[in-house]
Amino acid sequence: MHLAHNILTVFLFSFTGWLTTWLIIKLLFHPRKQVNILGLQLQGILPKNQQAIAEKLGSLVNKEFTFSSLQEKVTDPRSFEKLKPEIEKHIDIFLREKLKDSFPMLSMFIGDKTINQLKAAFLMELETLFPILMKSYMGNLEQEIDLGKTITDKVAGFSMEKLEDILEQFTKKQFRYLQLTSALIGLIIGLAYVFIDILLH
Repeated sequence: MHLAHNILTVFLFSFTGWLTTWLIIKLLFHPRKQVNILGLQLQGILPKNQQAIAEKLGSLVNKEFTFSSLQEKVTDPRSFEKLKPEIEKHIDIFLREKLKDSFPMLSMFIGDKTINQLKAAFLMELETLFPILMKSYMGNLEQEIDLGKTITDKVAGFSMEKLEDILEQFTKKQFRYLQLTSALIGLIIGLAYVFIDILLH
């Protein structure tokens, strides 16, 4: 009788530990919509605070991210150097194929030497224009886009179902580990309780 009682006690402690963690994980997302139970308003932690989280993220982006820092990167000469091979390739195609298709008579006057000279001239001019154009573009972009508000709106409108699916894909093992750890802690507490109970009786 005592043995069955002790085994049941240990099991209940372990199960309670597992169940508590399972409930906490579920309460992150559920219930998604506010429900009233015995006068208490219940809603999942993330759905309830979605707007506040969205606003905090938007504010953080506005604080940490600046268009001026991005402008420095895109106007850096090294940015043009990275793009240069692709630009050169397109200029070469334009001079050798598209220009000659549009103006067939030019094919008699433009050879490889002239094409290479024109290509070098275009690249040199583009290298000068690139930072000016990018600076102007970034200035216009900064005026047109409120990045913080964009982030806030996106996060506030994000589906909780999708977020739960995404988190489950990445944290399934971690959540299972937490549940097993809680069950183990409950088991240890249950064994300690039974041991103390035996000592006292």
